[in-house]
Amino acid sequence: MRTRLLPLLIVLMAGVLLALGVPLAVSLANGHQQQVVVDRIDDTARFAGLAQYVTHDDASESTRRDERQVTLEQELVRYNRVYGIRAGVFYRNGESMTRAPHWRVPESGEGRGAFEEALYSRRSHDPPQVWPWERKRLYVASPVIRDGDVVAVVLTESPTGDMRSAILRGWLLIGAGEAVAMLVAIGAALRLTGWVLRPVRVLDATTHDIATGRLKSRVAAAGGPPELQRLAGSFNEMADNVEDVLEQQRAFVADASHQLRNPLSALLLRIELLGLELPEGNEEIASVRTEGKRLAQVLDDLLDLALAEHAPADLGLTDIGELAAERVDAWRPLADDRGVGLSFDGRAAATAWADGVAVSSALDAVIDNALKFTPRGEAVTVSVGSDGDSATIVVADRGPGLTDDELVRIGDRFWRSGRHQNVKGSGLGLSITRALLAAGGGRVEYGHHAPHGLKVTVTLPRMAPTG
Repeated sequence: MRTRLLPLLIVLMAGVLLALGVPLAVSLANGHQQQVVVDRIDDTARFAGLAQYVTHDDASESTRRDERQVTLEQELVRYNRVYGIRAGVFYRNGESMTRAPHWRVPESGEGRGAFEEALYSRRSHDPPQVWPWERKRLYVASPVIRDGDVVAVVLTESPTGDMRSAILRGWLLIGAGEAVAMLVAIGAALRLTGWVLRPVRVLDATTHDIATGRLKSRVAAAGGPPELQRLAGSFNEMADNVEDVLEQQRAFVADASHQLRNPLSALLLRIELLGLELPEGNEEIASVRTEGKRLAQVLDDLLDLALAEHAPADLGLTDIGELAAERVDAWRPLADDRGVGLSFDGRAAATAWADGVAVSSALDAVIDNALKFTPRGEAVTVSVGSDGDSATIVVADRGPGLTDDELVRIGDRFWRSGRHQNVKGSGLGLSITRALLAAGGGRVEYGHHAPHGLKVTVTLPRMAPTG
């Protein structure tokens, strides 16, 4: 959940920072350019004031300049040399009154547009924004007015390198600020999601514990929003109620099984006595005796299941290899009697954190089931191994196996395959196995054993449970 919530928060915060940063960057660029334009407007206005009093004597052949024109020309040259800005005063027809060296009115473009706009007695509008990646120049023009008429135009052409560098530096500062703000926002998002999801993680872990049989697990107070704290309290109340209901169910099953055994035993005894009064080999008596014994076995299995689900596990470090070898030796006489091969493949130092008695009982149920369905002449193998944090016991037989649909149902109480209804059993053995293993943090899984047969894998933790 955190992997989905955290990117969403980061994207939202990045969008907010961009929404603030982009207008700020544009405003910074506009501010720098506006400052340059204002400076150029002041300069052109000053030059226009000087050019307003320049007189030009066309009467003499030598065309001499008066003192004001010489002063204006010196100002333009010095202005170009110091600031790198070319400026000139041009008559309406484009001829120069005075100008910086090698400078004239552009034939087209923004410079020409500024010149022509000034001819209408208006200062040129603000030029288009120059961005750091554009190598453009700024043109600013002011009219020279004499006796109410525009007699000339002052035109400046400014390089934009310094301005673009200043804009770029400002953008870098904004970018650095945005990056720092983003890092702070990510840190805040991590803390926020951790604070919000901590109760969810605790709830998830507790749910998993309860699902695997540790019904005493409860959600501890872990902070977080009040809504999640209330949810944790409600979950604990629900778990308490579920545990009470299951406890009542187990108690009922155990009590009912125990209370029914005595009457059933008495009933079986009377059947045996009745059988002595009837001719030997009576089929009805044999059928009743068989069903009575089957009912007694079901009651015993129900009692074992109730005890397995109720009794706490006595966990400790257990040698799984030695335990499995003992159970294989115990079942080998029955396997030999049925003509089924039973072999063991152990592994040194295959230890696990488990209840040895519970694991032995679970293995008995699994091996019994394997021998029950494996035909004469086939084999059942029991192997032990360890991998990382778990140890495994695999019981594989060469029986008919189960279909995919049947593998989903196996282990359910009283469930038996429709193809094996004639095989003796109550349908509770593998349910007891699952309950015994779940109490100690283990699990049992079922799968196909190619080319035919069933493979049962018992998995046990190698480390002691924490918490």
